[in-house]
Amino acid sequence: MLIEQLKKHEGFRPDVYTCTADKPTIGYGRNLEANPFTPEEAEVWLVEAVSQVEEELKRHFNVTRLSNPRAAVLINMAYNLGVPRLMGFAKMFEALDQSDFDTAAKEMLDSRWAKQVGIRATELSEQMRTGEWQNQ
Repeated sequence: MLIEQLKKHEGFRPDVYTCTADKPTIGYGRNLEANPFTPEEAEVWLVEAVSQVEEELKRHFNVTRLSNPRAAVLINMAYNLGVPRLMGFAKMFEALDQSDFDTAAKEMLDSRWAKQVGIRATELSEQMRTGEWQNQ
């Protein structure tokens, strides 16, 4: 009962806003200045978001046929770009369909995304090429 009452009184806002006490606030009145998110809370959100991204990606590409490190590359990229933008890497997906991981890795690097994310793209393309986890 208390939770429902608090939800009613606080109201929900998915974005950060300034409350009446001039404090950055989110959700059901969580004052981010007095009560910032912990790494553990952020990780819970991350795990949930990755799960959602993975499910969306599976509707477009069969990631289960890839090794875990290679599937993780696609999920990592989809988390960063969003699945619709990731699906724009048509030549990379064509190479993956042929199990041509060298070409898939090269196609990853031949993109605006690679220029934007720098070392992330380098690490992920190497992981795609080799099928081995990078920077663990």
